[in-house]
Amino acid sequence: MDPQLLRELRAEFGELVVDDPDTLQARRFDYWVVKHLRDWRGEPIAEAGAVVQPRSSADVQRLVRFAASHGIAVVPFGLGSGVVGGIEPTPEAIVLDMSRMNTTRSINSTDLLASFDAGKNGAEAEAEVAALGLTIGHWPQSIAVSSVGGWVSTRASGQFSTAYGNIEDVVYAIEAVLPNGELVTLGKAPRAAAGPDLRHVLMGAEGTMGIVTGVTFSLRTAPAHRRFTAFHATDMAQGVEAQRMIVRADWRPPVMRLYDAVEAKRNFAEHAQDSKALLLMVHEGPVGRVEAEMQDVTRIVLSAGLAAGNPLASEEWLAKRNHVPHWSEFFEKGFIVDTVEVSAAWSQINAVYRDAITGLKSVPGVVAASAHSSHVYRSGINLYFTFVAVREATELEATYFACWRHVMDATVRNGGGIAHHHGGGRMRKPYLANELGESGVGLLRSIKNAVDPLGIMNPGNLIPES
Repeated sequence: MDPQLLRELRAEFGELVVDDPDTLQARRFDYWVVKHLRDWRGEPIAEAGAVVQPRSSADVQRLVRFAASHGIAVVPFGLGSGVVGGIEPTPEAIVLDMSRMNTTRSINSTDLLASFDAGKNGAEAEAEVAALGLTIGHWPQSIAVSSVGGWVSTRASGQFSTAYGNIEDVVYAIEAVLPNGELVTLGKAPRAAAGPDLRHVLMGAEGTMGIVTGVTFSLRTAPAHRRFTAFHATDMAQGVEAQRMIVRADWRPPVMRLYDAVEAKRNFAEHAQDSKALLLMVHEGPVGRVEAEMQDVTRIVLSAGLAAGNPLASEEWLAKRNHVPHWSEFFEKGFIVDTVEVSAAWSQINAVYRDAITGLKSVPGVVAASAHSSHVYRSGINLYFTFVAVREATELEATYFACWRHVMDATVRNGGGIAHHHGGGRMRKPYLANELGESGVGLLRSIKNAVDPLGIMNPGNLIPES
Protein backbone atom coordinates (compact mmCIF):
# COMPACT_ATOMS: atom_id res chain seq x y z
CA MET A 1 0.00 0.00 0.00
CA ASP A 2 1.16 3.50 -0.78
CA PRO A 3 2.82 4.85 2.39
CA GLN A 4 0.77 8.04 2.28
CA LEU A 5 -2.47 6.06 2.06
CA LEU A 6 -1.36 3.90 4.97
CA ARG A 7 -0.68 7.02 7.03
CA GLU A 8 -4.13 8.36 6.19
CA LEU A 9 -5.68 5.02 7.11
CA ARG A 10 -3.95 5.03 10.50
CA ALA A 11 -4.93 8.64 11.12
CA GLU A 12 -8.58 7.90 10.29
CA PHE A 13 -9.00 4.57 12.09
CA GLY A 14 -6.33 4.57 14.79
CA GLU A 15 -6.15 1.35 16.79
CA LEU A 16 -8.52 -0.42 14.39
CA VAL A 17 -5.63 -0.64 11.92
CA VAL A 18 -3.35 -3.60 12.48
CA ASP A 19 -0.24 -3.94 10.36
CA ASP A 20 2.12 -5.93 12.54
CA PRO A 21 3.87 -8.80 10.71
CA ASP A 22 2.11 -11.62 12.60
CA THR A 23 -1.40 -10.34 11.86
CA LEU A 24 -0.64 -9.58 8.23
CA GLN A 25 0.79 -13.05 7.77
CA ALA A 26 -2.16 -14.75 9.49
CA ARG A 27 -4.65 -12.99 7.18
CA ARG A 28 -2.95 -13.91 3.87
CA PHE A 29 -5.36 -16.78 3.20
CA ASP A 30 -8.08 -18.90 4.78
CA TYR A 31 -8.23 -22.71 5.07
CA TRP A 32 -7.86 -23.41 1.33
CA VAL A 33 -5.39 -26.27 1.04
CA VAL A 34 -3.58 -24.80 -1.99
CA LYS A 35 -2.42 -21.72 -0.08
CA HIS A 36 -1.38 -23.84 2.89
CA LEU A 37 0.62 -26.09 0.57
CA ARG A 38 2.39 -23.15 -1.03
CA ASP A 39 3.13 -21.69 2.39
CA TRP A 40 4.44 -25.06 3.63
CA ARG A 41 6.77 -25.20 0.61
CA GLY A 42 8.09 -21.77 1.49
CA GLU A 43 6.63 -19.94 -1.50
CA PRO A 44 6.03 -16.21 -1.01
CA ILE A 45 2.34 -15.37 -0.55
CA ALA A 46 1.21 -11.76 -0.78
CA GLU A 47 0.05 -9.92 2.31
CA ALA A 48 -2.52 -7.15 2.51
CA GLY A 49 -1.36 -3.58 2.92
CA ALA A 50 -3.19 -3.45 6.24
CA VAL A 51 -5.74 -5.26 8.35
CA VAL A 52 -8.63 -3.28 9.83
CA GLN A 53 -10.60 -4.80 12.71
CA PRO A 54 -13.91 -2.94 13.09
CA ARG A 55 -15.92 -3.00 16.32
CA SER A 56 -19.23 -1.87 14.86
CA SER A 57 -21.25 -1.53 11.66
CA ALA A 58 -20.47 2.18 11.75
CA ASP A 59 -16.75 1.34 11.64
CA VAL A 60 -17.38 -0.84 8.59
CA GLN A 61 -19.27 1.99 6.90
CA ARG A 62 -16.43 4.42 7.50
CA LEU A 63 -13.85 1.95 6.24
CA VAL A 64 -15.78 1.13 3.06
CA ARG A 65 -16.28 4.83 2.32
CA PHE A 66 -12.57 5.45 2.85
CA ALA A 67 -11.69 2.58 0.54
CA ALA A 68 -14.14 3.75 -2.13
CA SER A 69 -12.80 7.31 -2.06
CA HIS A 70 -9.26 6.03 -2.56
CA GLY A 71 -10.02 3.12 -4.90
CA ILE A 72 -8.69 0.53 -2.43
CA ALA A 73 -9.81 -3.11 -2.60
CA VAL A 74 -11.49 -4.53 0.50
CA VAL A 75 -11.23 -8.25 1.29
CA PRO A 76 -13.61 -9.38 4.08
CA PHE A 77 -12.26 -12.00 6.47
CA GLY A 78 -14.49 -13.86 8.94
CA LEU A 79 -12.78 -16.56 11.00
CA GLY A 80 -10.85 -18.06 8.08
CA SER A 81 -12.62 -21.39 7.60
CA GLY A 82 -13.23 -21.06 3.83
CA VAL A 83 -11.81 -23.86 1.68
CA VAL A 84 -12.14 -22.73 -1.96
CA GLY A 85 -9.84 -19.70 -2.21
CA GLY A 86 -12.15 -16.84 -1.30
CA ILE A 87 -9.35 -14.89 0.42
CA GLU A 88 -6.46 -13.58 -1.66
CA PRO A 89 -5.40 -10.07 -0.61
CA THR A 90 -2.78 -8.01 -2.44
CA PRO A 91 -0.34 -5.47 -0.97
CA GLU A 92 -2.64 -2.67 -2.19
CA ALA A 93 -5.71 -4.09 -0.41
CA ILE A 94 -7.25 -3.84 3.03
CA VAL A 95 -8.34 -7.00 4.79
CA LEU A 96 -11.47 -6.26 6.80
CA ASP A 97 -11.14 -8.66 9.73
CA MET A 98 -14.61 -9.12 11.25
CA SER A 99 -13.50 -11.24 14.21
CA ARG A 100 -13.91 -8.44 16.78
CA MET A 101 -17.50 -7.80 15.73
CA ASN A 102 -18.67 -10.68 17.89
CA THR A 103 -21.50 -9.29 20.00
CA THR A 104 -24.82 -10.99 20.64
CA ARG A 105 -27.34 -8.28 19.83
CA SER A 106 -30.53 -9.93 21.08
CA ILE A 107 -32.26 -13.26 21.69
CA ASN A 108 -36.06 -13.23 21.66
CA SER A 109 -37.53 -16.53 22.86
CA THR A 110 -41.09 -15.41 22.08
CA ASP A 111 -40.49 -14.63 18.41
CA LEU A 112 -37.72 -17.26 18.20
CA LEU A 113 -35.23 -14.74 16.82
CA ALA A 114 -31.54 -14.25 17.62
CA SER A 115 -29.35 -11.45 16.23
CA PHE A 116 -25.56 -11.46 16.19
CA ASP A 117 -22.70 -9.41 14.85
CA ALA A 118 -21.35 -11.06 11.71
CA GLY A 119 -18.08 -12.03 13.36
CA LYS A 120 -19.77 -14.08 16.08
CA ASN A 121 -18.31 -17.57 16.39
CA GLY A 122 -20.93 -20.11 15.31
CA ALA A 123 -20.42 -22.49 18.22
CA GLU A 124 -20.67 -19.61 20.69
CA ALA A 125 -23.88 -18.38 19.07
CA GLU A 126 -25.39 -21.87 19.26
CA ALA A 127 -24.34 -22.26 22.90
CA GLU A 128 -26.06 -19.01 23.86
CA VAL A 129 -29.40 -19.96 22.34
CA ALA A 130 -29.04 -23.53 23.65
CA ALA A 131 -28.90 -22.13 27.19
CA LEU A 132 -32.50 -21.02 26.61
CA GLY A 133 -33.62 -24.39 25.29
CA LEU A 134 -33.38 -23.26 21.65
CA THR A 135 -31.23 -24.01 18.63
CA ILE A 136 -30.22 -22.28 15.41
CA GLY A 137 -30.26 -25.71 13.79
CA HIS A 138 -27.23 -24.95 11.61
CA TRP A 139 -24.32 -27.32 12.25
CA PRO A 140 -21.52 -27.08 9.65
CA GLN A 141 -18.45 -29.17 10.41
CA SER A 142 -16.60 -25.87 10.87
CA ILE A 143 -19.05 -24.56 13.48
CA ALA A 144 -16.30 -24.05 16.08
CA VAL A 145 -14.06 -22.10 13.66
CA SER A 146 -16.55 -20.23 11.47
CA SER A 147 -18.58 -17.05 11.88
CA VAL A 148 -22.28 -16.50 11.37
CA GLY A 149 -21.49 -13.90 8.71
CA GLY A 150 -19.32 -16.44 6.96
CA TRP A 151 -22.22 -18.89 6.91
CA VAL A 152 -24.28 -16.32 5.03
CA SER A 153 -21.52 -15.21 2.70
CA THR A 154 -20.71 -18.74 1.55
CA ARG A 155 -24.34 -19.95 1.49
CA ALA A 156 -23.44 -22.71 3.90
CA SER A 157 -25.22 -25.91 4.85
CA GLY A 158 -25.28 -27.68 8.20
CA GLN A 159 -25.12 -31.37 9.00
CA PHE A 160 -28.77 -31.45 10.16
CA SER A 161 -30.06 -29.75 7.02
CA THR A 162 -32.35 -32.54 5.80
CA ALA A 163 -34.88 -31.53 8.46
CA TYR A 164 -33.84 -27.99 9.39
CA GLY A 165 -32.79 -26.60 6.02
CA ASN A 166 -29.69 -24.76 4.86
CA ILE A 167 -28.56 -21.26 5.80
CA GLU A 168 -31.12 -19.63 3.50
CA ASP A 169 -33.84 -21.44 5.45
CA VAL A 170 -32.76 -20.23 8.91
CA VAL A 171 -31.79 -16.62 8.12
CA TYR A 172 -34.47 -14.10 9.05
CA ALA A 173 -32.63 -10.85 8.27
CA ILE A 174 -29.22 -9.68 7.08
CA GLU A 175 -27.55 -6.37 7.89
CA ALA A 176 -24.83 -5.32 5.47
CA VAL A 177 -22.72 -2.41 4.32
CA LEU A 178 -22.91 -1.84 0.57
CA PRO A 179 -19.88 -0.84 -1.50
CA ASN A 180 -20.92 2.83 -1.31
CA GLY A 181 -20.94 2.69 2.50
CA GLU A 182 -24.70 2.59 2.97
CA LEU A 183 -26.10 0.31 5.68
CA VAL A 184 -29.05 -1.90 4.73
CA THR A 185 -31.17 -4.39 6.64
CA LEU A 186 -32.80 -6.96 4.39
CA GLY A 187 -35.64 -8.99 5.87
CA LYS A 188 -38.10 -7.77 8.50
CA ALA A 189 -40.97 -10.27 8.58
CA PRO A 190 -41.48 -14.06 8.55
CA ARG A 191 -42.17 -13.81 4.83
CA ALA A 192 -42.45 -10.98 2.33
CA ALA A 193 -43.77 -10.50 -1.20
CA ALA A 194 -42.50 -6.93 -1.58
CA GLY A 195 -40.35 -7.54 -4.65
CA PRO A 196 -37.35 -9.86 -5.01
CA ASP A 197 -35.78 -11.20 -1.84
CA LEU A 198 -32.64 -9.05 -1.73
CA ARG A 199 -31.11 -11.14 1.04
CA HIS A 200 -30.06 -13.50 -1.73
CA VAL A 201 -27.85 -10.84 -3.30
CA LEU A 202 -25.61 -11.23 -0.26
CA MET A 203 -26.05 -14.93 0.50
CA GLY A 204 -23.33 -16.78 -1.35
CA ALA A 205 -21.73 -13.57 -2.69
CA GLU A 206 -18.54 -14.17 -0.67
CA GLY A 207 -17.95 -10.48 -0.04
CA THR A 208 -18.23 -9.40 -3.68
CA MET A 209 -21.48 -7.45 -3.17
CA GLY A 210 -20.89 -5.91 0.26
CA ILE A 211 -19.94 -6.68 3.83
CA VAL A 212 -22.33 -8.66 6.02
CA THR A 213 -22.27 -6.98 9.44
CA GLY A 214 -25.15 -8.67 11.26
CA VAL A 215 -27.37 -11.75 10.99
CA THR A 216 -30.73 -12.57 12.55
CA PHE A 217 -31.76 -16.23 12.70
CA SER A 218 -35.17 -17.80 13.08
CA LEU A 219 -34.69 -20.30 15.90
CA ARG A 220 -36.22 -23.64 16.86
CA THR A 221 -36.94 -25.32 20.15
CA ALA A 222 -34.11 -27.71 20.98
CA PRO A 223 -35.14 -31.32 20.28
CA ALA A 224 -36.48 -33.22 23.27
CA HIS A 225 -35.50 -36.70 22.09
CA ARG A 226 -32.79 -38.23 19.93
CA ARG A 227 -32.33 -41.74 18.54
CA PHE A 228 -29.93 -43.36 16.05
CA THR A 229 -30.13 -45.96 13.30
CA ALA A 230 -27.63 -47.50 10.89
CA PHE A 231 -27.97 -49.79 7.88
CA HIS A 232 -25.72 -51.60 5.38
CA ALA A 233 -26.31 -51.28 1.62
CA THR A 234 -24.82 -53.50 -1.07
CA ASP A 235 -23.57 -50.38 -2.87
CA MET A 236 -24.07 -46.62 -3.11
CA ALA A 237 -26.92 -46.92 -5.62
CA GLN A 238 -28.98 -49.06 -3.25
CA GLY A 239 -28.33 -46.66 -0.38
CA VAL A 240 -29.26 -43.67 -2.52
CA GLU A 241 -32.52 -45.32 -3.52
CA ALA A 242 -33.38 -45.98 0.13
CA GLN A 243 -32.91 -42.30 0.93
CA ARG A 244 -35.08 -41.32 -2.03
CA MET A 245 -37.82 -43.58 -0.72
CA ILE A 246 -37.55 -42.06 2.76
CA VAL A 247 -38.05 -38.48 1.60
CA ARG A 248 -40.68 -39.60 -0.92
CA ALA A 249 -42.62 -40.96 2.08
CA ASP A 250 -42.27 -37.44 3.59
CA TRP A 251 -39.89 -38.36 6.41
CA ARG A 252 -37.01 -35.99 7.15
CA PRO A 253 -34.45 -37.47 9.53
CA PRO A 254 -32.22 -34.45 10.29
CA VAL A 255 -29.11 -36.46 9.46
CA MET A 256 -28.87 -39.01 6.66
CA ARG A 257 -25.33 -39.87 5.62
CA LEU A 258 -24.42 -42.65 3.20
CA TYR A 259 -20.74 -43.69 3.08
CA ASP A 260 -19.36 -45.81 0.27
CA ALA A 261 -17.39 -48.91 1.21
CA VAL A 262 -14.04 -47.10 1.20
CA GLU A 263 -15.20 -44.37 3.56
CA ALA A 264 -17.14 -46.79 5.73
CA LYS A 265 -13.99 -48.80 6.37
CA ARG A 266 -11.87 -45.69 6.92
CA ASN A 267 -14.24 -43.91 9.30
CA PHE A 268 -16.19 -46.74 10.94
CA ALA A 269 -13.85 -49.71 10.91
CA GLU A 270 -15.60 -51.47 13.81
CA HIS A 271 -18.97 -51.28 12.07
CA ALA A 272 -18.14 -51.65 8.36
CA GLN A 273 -19.01 -54.83 6.47
CA ASP A 274 -16.83 -55.99 3.59
CA SER A 275 -17.63 -53.99 0.44
CA LYS A 276 -20.91 -52.54 1.69
CA ALA A 277 -21.95 -48.91 1.98
CA LEU A 278 -23.07 -47.62 5.38
CA LEU A 279 -26.17 -45.46 5.91
CA LEU A 280 -26.28 -43.49 9.17
CA MET A 281 -29.29 -41.59 10.48
CA VAL A 282 -30.04 -39.33 13.43
CA HIS A 283 -33.68 -38.90 14.42
CA GLU A 284 -34.65 -36.10 16.81
CA GLY A 285 -37.63 -34.06 17.92
CA PRO A 286 -40.74 -34.79 20.01
CA VAL A 287 -40.73 -38.35 21.38
CA GLY A 288 -43.81 -39.50 19.46
CA ARG A 289 -42.58 -38.21 16.14
CA VAL A 290 -39.11 -39.68 16.59
CA GLU A 291 -40.46 -43.13 17.42
CA ALA A 292 -42.92 -43.07 14.51
CA GLU A 293 -40.19 -41.88 12.14
CA MET A 294 -37.75 -44.58 13.25
CA GLN A 295 -40.35 -47.30 12.85
CA ASP A 296 -41.44 -46.34 9.35
CA VAL A 297 -37.98 -45.39 8.10
CA THR A 298 -36.68 -48.77 9.24
CA ARG A 299 -39.50 -50.47 7.36
CA ILE A 300 -38.69 -48.49 4.20
CA VAL A 301 -34.97 -49.13 4.37
CA LEU A 302 -35.34 -52.86 4.96
CA SER A 303 -37.83 -53.10 2.10
CA ALA A 304 -35.20 -51.49 -0.13
CA GLY A 305 -32.88 -54.41 0.60
CA LEU A 306 -30.58 -52.89 3.21
CA ALA A 307 -29.62 -54.75 6.38
CA ALA A 308 -29.76 -53.38 9.90
CA GLY A 309 -26.45 -52.18 11.36
CA ASN A 310 -25.22 -51.03 14.76
CA PRO A 311 -26.69 -47.62 15.79
CA LEU A 312 -23.45 -46.97 17.68
CA ALA A 313 -21.91 -46.03 14.33
CA SER A 314 -24.25 -43.05 14.12
CA GLU A 315 -23.55 -42.08 17.73
CA GLU A 316 -19.81 -42.20 17.07
CA TRP A 317 -20.21 -39.99 14.02
CA LEU A 318 -22.09 -37.43 16.13
CA ALA A 319 -19.32 -37.38 18.73
CA LYS A 320 -16.48 -36.94 16.23
CA ARG A 321 -18.14 -34.99 13.43
CA ASN A 322 -16.48 -31.61 13.90
CA HIS A 323 -12.82 -32.63 13.79
CA VAL A 324 -10.90 -30.43 11.34
CA PRO A 325 -7.34 -31.64 10.55
CA HIS A 326 -4.24 -29.50 10.00
CA TRP A 327 -3.06 -29.67 6.39
CA SER A 328 0.61 -29.85 7.36
CA GLU A 329 -0.04 -33.26 8.92
CA PHE A 330 -0.64 -34.57 5.40
CA PHE A 331 2.01 -32.58 3.53
CA GLU A 332 4.77 -33.92 5.76
CA LYS A 333 3.76 -37.45 4.76
CA GLY A 334 3.70 -36.61 1.06
CA PHE A 335 -0.11 -36.51 0.87
CA ILE A 336 -2.47 -34.06 -0.77
CA VAL A 337 -6.03 -34.40 0.52
CA ASP A 338 -9.26 -32.54 -0.10
CA THR A 339 -13.03 -32.84 -0.33
CA VAL A 340 -15.28 -31.68 -3.16
CA GLU A 341 -19.04 -31.37 -2.61
CA VAL A 342 -21.55 -31.39 -5.46
CA SER A 343 -25.21 -32.30 -5.88
CA ALA A 344 -27.59 -33.68 -8.48
CA ALA A 345 -31.12 -34.96 -9.01
CA TRP A 346 -31.91 -38.54 -8.04
CA SER A 347 -31.77 -39.70 -11.65
CA GLN A 348 -28.30 -38.17 -12.15
CA ILE A 349 -26.42 -38.77 -8.92
CA ASN A 350 -25.28 -42.36 -9.49
CA ALA A 351 -23.66 -41.43 -12.80
CA VAL A 352 -21.93 -38.48 -11.11
CA TYR A 353 -20.59 -40.85 -8.46
CA ARG A 354 -19.33 -43.46 -10.94
CA ASP A 355 -17.71 -40.96 -13.31
CA ALA A 356 -16.05 -38.92 -10.58
CA ILE A 357 -14.60 -41.95 -8.80
CA THR A 358 -13.32 -43.35 -12.11
CA GLY A 359 -11.76 -40.00 -12.96
CA LEU A 360 -10.11 -39.62 -9.57
CA LYS A 361 -8.59 -43.10 -9.76
CA SER A 362 -7.03 -42.23 -13.11
CA VAL A 363 -4.93 -39.42 -11.59
CA PRO A 364 -1.33 -40.53 -10.96
CA GLY A 365 -0.61 -40.85 -7.27
CA VAL A 366 -4.22 -41.14 -6.09
CA VAL A 367 -4.38 -43.87 -3.44
CA ALA A 368 -7.96 -43.28 -2.27
CA ALA A 369 -11.07 -41.97 -4.02
CA SER A 370 -14.35 -42.13 -2.15
CA ALA A 371 -17.59 -40.32 -1.38
CA HIS A 372 -20.47 -39.97 0.99
CA SER A 373 -23.81 -38.20 0.84
CA SER A 374 -24.69 -35.81 3.63
CA HIS A 375 -27.67 -33.64 2.56
CA VAL A 376 -30.92 -34.98 1.16
CA TYR A 377 -33.74 -33.16 -0.65
CA ARG A 378 -37.07 -34.06 -2.21
CA SER A 379 -35.59 -33.95 -5.71
CA GLY A 380 -32.02 -35.04 -5.17
CA ILE A 381 -28.99 -35.44 -2.98
CA ASN A 382 -25.42 -34.23 -2.56
CA LEU A 383 -22.12 -36.11 -2.73
CA TYR A 384 -19.01 -35.25 -0.80
CA PHE A 385 -15.97 -36.66 -2.63
CA THR A 386 -12.66 -37.23 -0.87
CA PHE A 387 -9.34 -37.87 -2.59
CA VAL A 388 -5.93 -38.74 -1.20
CA ALA A 389 -2.81 -38.68 -3.38
CA VAL A 390 0.83 -39.41 -2.63
CA ARG A 391 3.33 -37.47 -4.73
CA GLU A 392 6.60 -35.61 -4.52
CA ALA A 393 6.19 -32.19 -2.93
CA THR A 394 6.63 -30.47 -6.30
CA GLU A 395 3.78 -32.54 -7.82
CA LEU A 396 1.17 -32.15 -5.10
CA GLU A 397 -0.44 -28.99 -6.41
CA ALA A 398 -0.83 -30.22 -9.98
CA THR A 399 -2.31 -33.46 -8.64
CA TYR A 400 -4.76 -31.49 -6.54
CA PHE A 401 -6.07 -29.50 -9.50
CA ALA A 402 -6.31 -32.64 -11.64
CA CYS A 403 -8.49 -34.32 -9.01
CA TRP A 404 -10.77 -31.31 -8.75
CA ARG A 405 -11.06 -31.15 -12.54
CA HIS A 406 -12.25 -34.76 -12.74
CA VAL A 407 -14.96 -34.21 -10.11
CA MET A 408 -16.13 -30.97 -11.73
CA ASP A 409 -16.16 -32.50 -15.22
CA ALA A 410 -18.06 -35.60 -14.05
CA THR A 411 -20.64 -33.42 -12.33
CA VAL A 412 -21.11 -31.11 -15.31
CA ARG A 413 -21.23 -34.01 -17.77
CA ASN A 414 -24.08 -35.61 -15.87
CA GLY A 415 -26.08 -32.44 -15.24
CA GLY A 416 -25.28 -31.88 -11.56
CA GLY A 417 -24.55 -28.73 -9.58
CA ILE A 418 -20.86 -27.92 -9.07
CA ALA A 419 -21.10 -26.51 -5.52
CA HIS A 420 -23.28 -27.66 -2.67
CA HIS A 421 -22.17 -25.75 0.43
CA HIS A 422 -18.52 -24.66 0.43
CA GLY A 423 -19.07 -21.77 -1.97
CA GLY A 424 -17.32 -20.95 -5.21
CA GLY A 425 -14.23 -18.92 -4.43
CA ARG A 426 -11.42 -19.04 -6.95
CA MET A 427 -11.51 -22.81 -7.14
CA ARG A 428 -14.90 -23.04 -8.84
CA LYS A 429 -14.77 -19.76 -10.74
CA PRO A 430 -13.72 -21.43 -14.03
CA TYR A 431 -16.80 -23.68 -13.82
CA LEU A 432 -19.40 -21.08 -12.89
CA ALA A 433 -20.71 -20.84 -16.47
CA ASN A 434 -21.55 -24.55 -16.27
CA GLU A 435 -23.73 -23.75 -13.27
CA LEU A 436 -25.35 -20.49 -14.36
CA GLY A 437 -24.90 -20.52 -18.13
CA GLU A 438 -23.12 -17.71 -19.95
CA SER A 439 -26.22 -15.52 -19.68
CA GLY A 440 -26.45 -16.21 -15.98
CA VAL A 441 -22.81 -15.26 -15.46
CA GLY A 442 -23.48 -12.11 -17.45
CA LEU A 443 -26.41 -11.30 -15.18
CA LEU A 444 -24.23 -11.84 -12.11
CA ARG A 445 -21.60 -9.47 -13.57
CA SER A 446 -24.32 -6.88 -14.24
CA ILE A 447 -25.48 -7.04 -10.63
CA LYS A 448 -21.88 -6.79 -9.43
CA ASN A 449 -21.20 -3.78 -11.65
CA ALA A 450 -24.37 -2.05 -10.48
CA VAL A 451 -23.76 -2.68 -6.78
CA ASP A 452 -19.98 -2.24 -6.86
CA PRO A 453 -19.12 -0.04 -9.87
CA LEU A 454 -15.60 0.60 -8.56
CA GLY A 455 -14.95 -3.13 -8.24
CA ILE A 456 -13.44 -2.80 -4.76
CA MET A 457 -15.27 -5.64 -2.99
CA ASN A 458 -13.15 -8.81 -2.83
CA PRO A 459 -11.97 -8.45 -6.45
CA GLY A 460 -11.01 -11.62 -8.30
CA ASN A 461 -13.21 -13.86 -6.23
CA LEU A 462 -16.16 -15.96 -7.39
CA ILE A 463 -17.15 -14.08 -10.58
CA PRO A 464 -15.34 -14.96 -13.85
CA GLU A 465 -13.80 -12.07 -15.69
CA SER A 466 -15.62 -11.06 -18.87
